[in-house]
Amino acid sequence: MTAYEKEDIILYGDCRETLPKFTEKARTCITSPPYYGLRDYGGEAHQIGQEETPEEYVEALVDVFRKVKDCLTDDGTLWLNIGDTYYNYRPSNNGGYGGTGKNINRGLPEKVNKRSNKFEGIKEKDLIGIPWMLAFALRADGWYLRQDIIWSKPNVMPESVKDRCTKSHEYIFLLSKSQHYYFDNEVIKEEAVGFETKNKRSVWTVNTKPYQGAHFAVFPSELIEPCVLAGSEKGDYVLDPFLGSGTTGLVAMKHGRFYMGCELNEDYSDLIDQRVAQRPLPF
Repeated sequence: MTAYEKEDIILYGDCRETLPKFTEKARTCITSPPYYGLRDYGGEAHQIGQEETPEEYVEALVDVFRKVKDCLTDDGTLWLNIGDTYYNYRPSNNGGYGGTGKNINRGLPEKVNKRSNKFEGIKEKDLIGIPWMLAFALRADGWYLRQDIIWSKPNVMPESVKDRCTKSHEYIFLLSKSQHYYFDNEVIKEEAVGFETKNKRSVWTVNTKPYQGAHFAVFPSELIEPCVLAGSEKGDYVLDPFLGSGTTGLVAMKHGRFYMGCELNEDYSDLIDQRVAQRPLPF
């Protein structure tokens, strides 16, 4: 199939149901799943992020990325952005639950999920460790865990804490489907003093940038571009099973790739259409 015979694809609904419907293979997957216990994306039943325990959340995502693996070429990669959560349990006077899971990265959302159970082995104010729980679980499920990349955010939202530092980073994990995979290190090399270029380092400094019209956090394009460029070639498909506002699709198009996306909430379709309305062909 030539590039001119391909088309961008968006499937609406739970990605665990829509991913198996793709017939094309993507060269890379770049995504950021809903964070644990932080937002109700439209009240959909059984949505990812609303599980009762961290372990159930991780298990749900392992299932998602098992299906993602089936959608990738044999030399495909997964670039996974994931944030962490603090555990704040506050039992109320009437025996109910008055606590929350507190996000420490994006400053979102305004309202977080309330839970009715204590977590075994996790203490009040503990950092749960969601990113590494997920990374190790994916490795155990057959993915090659190749690298942890630090997304450093200079303009992070301030936190009203006095017993720890303000969190100003998130993780991006690079995983591969096979031992040998496509990775173009040349195209993402950095400028170097005294040399023409140097291999890209594992700390990426990128400001967060709100997108007008989106009431939720969106990927900065500058964060996704190295993933698109290193993980695929022109004419390849780029997959995002949690498409959100469509930034992955936008960056893929900008660089001559096609995108495959899943989105749970069809109410976001207008926002996605606005951002990816015009494809810059030919390339």
